[in-house]
Amino acid sequence: MNTFALRMAAGGALFAVGMAMHYVLGSGELAQLAVFLPAYLIVGYDVLLKAFCNIGHGQVLDENFLMTVATVGAFLVSAVPEAEDVMFPEAVAVMLFFQVGEWFERRAVGRTRESISDLMDIQSETAHVIRDGRTETVDPEEVSVGETIAVMPGERIPLDGRIVDGLSAVDTRALTGESLPRDVGPGDEVVSGTVNLSSRIVVEVTREYEDSTASRVLELVEESLSRKAPTERFITRFARVYTPAVVLAAIVIAVVPSIALGDWTLWVYRALTFLVVSCPCALVISVPLSYFCGIGAASRLGILVKGGNFLESPAKTVTVVFEKTGTLTEGRFEVSRVHSETMAETELIRTAAEAESVSNHPISRSIVDAAGESFDSCCVESAEEIPGKGVRAVVRGRTVHVGNHRLMGDAGVEYCHEEVAGTNVHVAIDGTYMGHIVVSDIVKSDAAEAVSALKALGVRRTVMLSGDSARICTDVGTRLGIDEIRYELLPSDKTAELERIMADRPEGRTVAYVGDGINDAPSLARADVGIAMGGLGSDAAIEAADIVIMDDAPSKIPVCVSLSKRVNRIVLENIVFALAVKFAILALTLFGYTDMWAAVFGDVGVTVIAVLNAMRCMDTSRLPRPTPSVKTADASC
Repeated sequence: MNTFALRMAAGGALFAVGMAMHYVLGSGELAQLAVFLPAYLIVGYDVLLKAFCNIGHGQVLDENFLMTVATVGAFLVSAVPEAEDVMFPEAVAVMLFFQVGEWFERRAVGRTRESISDLMDIQSETAHVIRDGRTETVDPEEVSVGETIAVMPGERIPLDGRIVDGLSAVDTRALTGESLPRDVGPGDEVVSGTVNLSSRIVVEVTREYEDSTASRVLELVEESLSRKAPTERFITRFARVYTPAVVLAAIVIAVVPSIALGDWTLWVYRALTFLVVSCPCALVISVPLSYFCGIGAASRLGILVKGGNFLESPAKTVTVVFEKTGTLTEGRFEVSRVHSETMAETELIRTAAEAESVSNHPISRSIVDAAGESFDSCCVESAEEIPGKGVRAVVRGRTVHVGNHRLMGDAGVEYCHEEVAGTNVHVAIDGTYMGHIVVSDIVKSDAAEAVSALKALGVRRTVMLSGDSARICTDVGTRLGIDEIRYELLPSDKTAELERIMADRPEGRTVAYVGDGINDAPSLARADVGIAMGGLGSDAAIEAADIVIMDDAPSKIPVCVSLSKRVNRIVLENIVFALAVKFAILALTLFGYTDMWAAVFGDVGVTVIAVLNAMRCMDTSRLPRPTPSVKTADASC
């Protein structure tokens, strides 16, 4: 049992004895004082010290000052001969229940900090770097880009990199919130903060320690805790005006009726009761706590919210603007269709892959992957990559053209054009058209679900922006249920389109922009709510965004909106409840219908209820359940 619990137990025991003496035994005033005063000091000495210390620092009108004045005043009023009854029980009860309310607040904050601490505990203190054939254990900050590190089973990956040797599974839960491990092997990217589960892997470092995913996440979390929502800032300003006002009102209640009507002990008692019930603890504590708990809940789901101000805005979103590539689609390509004129489809794919094996273009790599084998460079006698057109190569003595219609035109080849979504890659051998391969960007498995869930949450308009062709964009947008599709846009065009969309939004409503690339950074910064796909997104996009989704899953966008609505609703409930109860008790106090016990409920009881209500923001069970991010396997023929 900690010191606080021992203090409350000892003070509570003395309080119970004093209550029996006061209400059952009818003991004298001095006997009661001998029990209640020690109980009061045991329970509330730290509040008294804080009040006097804050006065010394110029911070006078806070909750500690109000509790001190009200409770010490109750003791003093009870001591005067004219007092009709002693108020020692009320004084001790106010302090005891005030401390209980503070404990509930600390408990709620502690639970949220635990969830955030789990996220914060993602940095590894050591790295096993391989140098000159030997493995050295060093600080991750001492490892340079290009060096290789070994990560053993059960260890946290210390730096971002690319696997060069070994097969394993990694636990990404700390960053993405996903419970399923991800299988990785040579060529796959891994990020710091994730845990290697099954076997040893060797990783080539691609980022310095200070630029690693874990470091960036921690920096974002630390910043988020210091940014207040507009409602929080309003409550802070409200308390600065409200507290001096109620202190002045209490002085007026104590002095004016006493001079006019007499019976000053009665009016001082009412003034003290007024002070207790008017304490703004419920608002000052519960509103920031609600946003704090909301940020903690989001972090457990792999969503980083950069502050309470950015958690409040998504609830007002009526329009969501998506950038297509990397946001609604994987940003990687696969062969979706093969049309052959005279040769077998497998042979067409293999011939195209041999020619494309000299290129690192994403479309070229997708064709090579679809062939399902590696190619010896000796089969390619010569090759030329023609920017914006394709590849011309001599393969096994035959001239092969693989590329778009422009390349076919240069080669004098009549080609077949098919109106399908995707990129048509034509293949000609020795001037004869052999067929074409359709390469498509993969639509994310949960993108359609995300759009549907947003509309169910009240988002009236969804827009997709892309630099791709009308055919490709229309196909993707139609499949996902996007309301408006705008295509063939330059990066600057996207920002201009966003400006026009924002100009049409209703007053008091917000527009969210979702993107992942460098060219999305201006739009992310300009939007009312900028949401970045953080798993593979660029640093510029993550820096400019207000919210970062760590696993690139679009289905977590409606989770953000739903969480924001829930937190805002709970904040409003607490504000209305606290003010309604306080103003009702304050009015009754002025006319003598309440006593200090009612004031205890009006302050401490309301605070405890508001804190417990705020803790509901940590519950994620009623939020939309995002679909785990599933990478579609590469197609092969």
